[in-house]
Amino acid sequence: MLDVFSSYSPALLAFLVAILLIAGVVRGFAGFGAGMIFMPVATSLIHPATAAAAFLFIDGIVALPLIVRAARICDWSTVLPAVVGAVLSVHLGAWLLANTDVLVLRWAIFAIVTGLLALLISGWRYQGKPTRPVSLGVGATAGVLGGISQVSGPPVVAFWLSSAKAPAIVRANLIMFFALASAGTFIAYIVNGFFTIEVWHLLTAAVPTYALGIFLGSRGFRTADPKYYRWIAYGLIGLAAVSSIPLLDVVLR
Repeated sequence: MLDVFSSYSPALLAFLVAILLIAGVVRGFAGFGAGMIFMPVATSLIHPATAAAAFLFIDGIVALPLIVRAARICDWSTVLPAVVGAVLSVHLGAWLLANTDVLVLRWAIFAIVTGLLALLISGWRYQGKPTRPVSLGVGATAGVLGGISQVSGPPVVAFWLSSAKAPAIVRANLIMFFALASAGTFIAYIVNGFFTIEVWHLLTAAVPTYALGIFLGSRGFRTADPKYYRWIAYGLIGLAAVSSIPLLDVVLR
């Protein structure tokens, strides 16, 4: 695998930053989806641990302004149990990330993204009441996936979309979940030594661009019909997943 930082290729770095811009727009609008767009592509260019740690830090810093409004309108009764589940289980995902072959991880991330994307597109929704044990279990599933690949969104998205809550509340739930659950992921990544100098190189170039993307996406949420953005996000996620397939490296890299 080519490490973008060993040769410090401006073209490859610019490409990753461009993907983050797109991911930021989707994140700002929908409250989720950035990891599903960035991670499949990034892990085909740099080490999965570097990509995951960089994205965690970038998203944690830039998404802070979204938290202010989300904290006022989210449904804390279901968000907090989900966060507890994610914080407890993320260490398993981080351990898998640190101890699994890179090629295996790339295929696993591809399978995770495509499988959960299919789940979202299918329209399947959890029909039961969002009790605390159920919220805890959904959060735990998201935590393992987040520790492995920073793609923890689909389980909680499918779960909360099943409720009768307004889209703004569902979006606020997602924003607060990611913000609080990321604390546990930070600890797990520090323990496993994922925050390397390569991560800081990417942060310098990516943070302003990702911030711009979130700003544009947040403005779009206030003025556009969410259903169009949802399908745009699905399409972008699908393209990112296809472009990350290891078998296509000969053609695309």
